[in-house]
Amino acid sequence: MTEPQNPSQTKPRSKPITQPFWLDPFPVMFPPTNIAMTDPNGLLAVGGDLSPEWLLLAYSKGLFPWFSEDDPILWWTPNPRAVLMIDNLKISRSLKKTIRKGQFQVTLDQNFRAVMEACSLAPREGQDGTWITEDMIEAYCTLHEKGHAHSVEVWQESELVGGLYGVSIGKVFFGESMFSKRTDASKVALVALCTQLKAWDFNMIDAQVTSNHMLSLGATEISREEFEQRLIADVQQPFPPKKWVFNVDWQSEVA
Repeated sequence: MTEPQNPSQTKPRSKPITQPFWLDPFPVMFPPTNIAMTDPNGLLAVGGDLSPEWLLLAYSKGLFPWFSEDDPILWWTPNPRAVLMIDNLKISRSLKKTIRKGQFQVTLDQNFRAVMEACSLAPREGQDGTWITEDMIEAYCTLHEKGHAHSVEVWQESELVGGLYGVSIGKVFFGESMFSKRTDASKVALVALCTQLKAWDFNMIDAQVTSNHMLSLGATEISREEFEQRLIADVQQPFPPKKWVFNVDWQSEVA
């Protein structure tokens, strides 16, 4: 999961494709992840499309798409993998203080498209453009409409000032990106999300690639093999696709 303002927290840049597994439009299937390129970024395959069928299969196998505007669709499986075990979430004293002040209001699935667009527009120092293209936005909005993709919105005086989005399958949340227009806004989004996910008996958030931002919040690295083992168990946990709403008082839980 990335916060675009910090260049150390962005997904890897595309590299020249020398050994890709090329995917045909049909059937919808991926090769085994153990044939991923030796690069730790884990480029596995090229092609397919961004339909719900391809995206849901990809995430269920630990893959995610990332590509620049002029690239073909690239599918990645990093090794090691950054994950946040929800019980390991770190909330600093200063962040708790911010939450207790009540200066932010947090919602779930109230404006998914706006969160994605804000993530796509957030400046990336040292980078031009964004991997969150119009095609990506439309694809994930379709997943959202089907109850598989979700957003956390952070508001201040009716202005959207932070948030995050990702994909949920079973009881795993696959974080994609986050943004902040106010100090700590994205951290507040993550704390609120983790509090709700814990109440739903989720164990893990996939953070994809390591970032200082996520490490400060308790994320860690595990091997691809361990990640896939955890994934197999958790994506099979029953949790129907639906629009998300808070059913816990997350601020009281944190305070």
